[in-house]
Amino acid sequence: MFFRSYFDSRLAHMSYVVGCQKTGEAIVIDPGRQIEVYQEIAKSEGLHLSAIAETHIHADYVSGAREMAEKLGVHLYVSDEGGPDWKYEYVKDYPHTLLKDGDQFKIGNIRFDVMHTPGHTPESISFVLTDEGGGSRVPMGIFTGDFVFVGDIGRPDLLEKAAKVEGTAESGAKDMFASLKKFKELPDHLQVWPAHGAGSACGKSLGAVPMSTVGYEKINNWALQDMSEADFVKQLLEGQPEPPTYFARMKRINKEGVELRRDPETLDKFTGEELGGSKLLVDVRAAKEFKDSHAKGALNIPLNKSFSTWSGWLLDGANDVVLIGSEADAKEAMRALQTVGVDDVIGFTDTEAAIAKNGADSYEEISPEALAPLLEKDEVVLIDVRNQTEWEEGHIEGARHLMLGHLEDRLDEVGKDRPIVMQCQSGARSAIAMSVMQRAGFSNVKNLTGGFSGWEKKQLPVTS
Repeated sequence: MFFRSYFDSRLAHMSYVVGCQKTGEAIVIDPGRQIEVYQEIAKSEGLHLSAIAETHIHADYVSGAREMAEKLGVHLYVSDEGGPDWKYEYVKDYPHTLLKDGDQFKIGNIRFDVMHTPGHTPESISFVLTDEGGGSRVPMGIFTGDFVFVGDIGRPDLLEKAAKVEGTAESGAKDMFASLKKFKELPDHLQVWPAHGAGSACGKSLGAVPMSTVGYEKINNWALQDMSEADFVKQLLEGQPEPPTYFARMKRINKEGVELRRDPETLDKFTGEELGGSKLLVDVRAAKEFKDSHAKGALNIPLNKSFSTWSGWLLDGANDVVLIGSEADAKEAMRALQTVGVDDVIGFTDTEAAIAKNGADSYEEISPEALAPLLEKDEVVLIDVRNQTEWEEGHIEGARHLMLGHLEDRLDEVGKDRPIVMQCQSGARSAIAMSVMQRAGFSNVKNLTGGFSGWEKKQLPVTS
């Protein structure tokens, strides 16, 4: 048997290629949208990609399942659990098998046993792998999707908070409690192969180690300890991070079927009149470069590990996106945007051309020492753009909490009668927020150097 994992650090997403070396067949578990990586892995091992299997309808990234079915002719193995609202609609156009609890399927001599593990979502299933080609009669591991992570479990509140399906958070938590009883009955030696690692919004405390075992999780995972259902539900629902708003759209896209991607290599460079009109300029340069000089009206989302997540938040449903940066960065950014369903990227440009067409802008920073007396005199408005849990753990007294992902929708709550200071934990998210504010017409705005951490280091007062 061949086994290879692939980790997309921008999405904290883990997918897997499993192949039977005797028959040359291979399957991808929970594929991402950049399907070329799986083709390269299979080709390097002399394997043929013949199938994909998904643990559930994903909400945090665009699945590569439909694209692989269209371009590579793979067979789709997907859930048939969860009721009529949780069915894959696009699979009718491709060879597929609908799976229920207790079903089996094989790729070559590798057997997959299906477990229905609802909680994160109603249709969630897990796959227990047994390598019969290697002569084994016992299973090797389990693909848990967003059911069990290393040190955590999938959150059940996304449907209610992101997709606005009322009443599903508590019922999902109770389903999860029941599903974990099945997990506890599995052999301790089974390896656990989850779909996400640390940094994913699909849980609240995912471990940084990519894989685990059932036995280790029984000992160390908080959710697998002895407790009542009521205590479990309460603990699971408390402290979950804000679900990105684009999750609802991802769920719909992956259910109905996403359009095929445009090749980033065909991205056009704009230099003049193409930059006018209602184009949405997205500058992917580092925050410091953007601060010193940028085109008026541009959003700054630096091309780093958080790029996909914040693009999903801030560009949800965006049209006519023009990227500002080098050609290489623009193409990399376009690929990352495609993973969160931002497909309407029409071109890229450099900073000079964007400034020539739209005019130049910049912004200033302010130190904690300079901010403190202004706050005390109520001469500035301080906006904290961190997550709710960060805010509750501690914040600067007098600050207003407007989380970055919701900032643009709440700007009508911010007046222009006083100077404004933006603040996060380190200064990175508030730098993105600076571009949101400037684009919305707020000119008297500064960024707090070092953010909340810098404020604390200066031993300035905080509250919670």
